[in-house]
Amino acid sequence: MDLEQLRHSKAATITRADAAELFSCDPRTITAGIRAGTIPAIHIGRRVVIPREPLLALLTTGTVAAPDLVLRT
Repeated sequence: MDLEQLRHSKAATITRADAAELFSCDPRTITAGIRAGTIPAIHIGRRVVIPREPLLALLTTGTVAAPDLVLRT
């Protein structure tokens, strides 16, 4: 997944694997960012997904949109 695909996607969330591909890094780096609170994430049971809109906001402004709606570990 690249930034253009992320912008045009209709999906509400992406996976850690998609985010790792976007940032050209290992998925464990994404997991570390989620744990540190620098990457927004939603925990659904054992599954962790990244909300698309807050991630786009983070990439464009450096801040997470609507932080009160994002759950972090």
